Amino acid sequence: MAVILESLATLSVLVFVVTSMLAMGLNLSVHQILDPLRNLRLVGKALVANFVLVPLFAYAILLLVPLSDAQSIGLVLLATAAGAPFLPKLVEMAKADVAFGVGLMVLLMVVTVAYVPVVLPFLLPGVQVNPLDIAGSLVVLMLLPLAIGLFVKARYGETAARLQPSVNQVSTTALVFLVVLMLVLNFQTLLSVVGSGALVAFALLIVASLAVGWLLGGPAADARPVVGLGTAQRNVSAALVVGAANFDDPNVVVMLVVGATLMGLLIVVAGELGKRTERSEPLQEAEPTYDD
Repeated sequence: MAVILESLATLSVLVFVVTSMLAMGLNLSVHQILDPLRNLRLVGKALVANFVLVPLFAYAILLLVPLSDAQSIGLVLLATAAGAPFLPKLVEMAKADVAFGVGLMVLLMVVTVAYVPVVLPFLLPGVQVNPLDIAGSLVVLMLLPLAIGLFVKARYGETAARLQPSVNQVSTTALVFLVVLMLVLNFQTLLSVVGSGALVAFALLIVASLAVGWLLGGPAADARPVVGLGTAQRNVSAALVVGAANFDDPNVVVMLVVGATLMGLLIVVAGELGKRTERSEPLQEAEPTYDD
């Protein structure tokens, strides 16, 4: 039974990532995705939050919370990997700027591919990271479906408009299945780390990352949640690739699974942000701004 559930969870991840990227492409244009990234100050803050402050938070947490070596490695791996495929869906749920969310996700993912192989050997001596190992699955599962969606949107607008709601519904359904399966499969794993400090360490990292991203996201109501959620949601896929290739201790992967499960709580945060946006939304929507 467990093998079947694990297979369903893997399938749910693949379906969710591919369909969510395809749905975003069918609904957006290249200009919409790139335009928010022209605000270099906001983009710079997002990069600092993800690749400087979050790793520093992880280092501070390691000084405060006693963890095993494997748990410490898992925390560091997640702290250095950004650009999660879940970000656009979280941004959509928060009713923030989805185009900016997609653009920021792609930017963070590209930087992660270059950043992790350089930084991790200093933080975790002995670790060797092949950028192609990280980039391969991310390109195939994320960038390729996004590019296909953007192409269909640009060339066949009516077809894209008909397909997008159905593809988006498949993505949402896959996400619901994934969350349920993650909780069922990892319940015992979560129980096994209770009292070890791992849950506290990850909770602190998620809260601190969300807070710093929110603060650096500027005053724009549709951009601030994007940076906040984009900083809190780490790239578990990239971290798992590095962890599985470099460490024999299965507890490293366990730690990554614990972190991924706890990050599922960001769905609740995104939903609450979306409800707040609905309540405070003016009768006439203003054009989004990115000035800070």
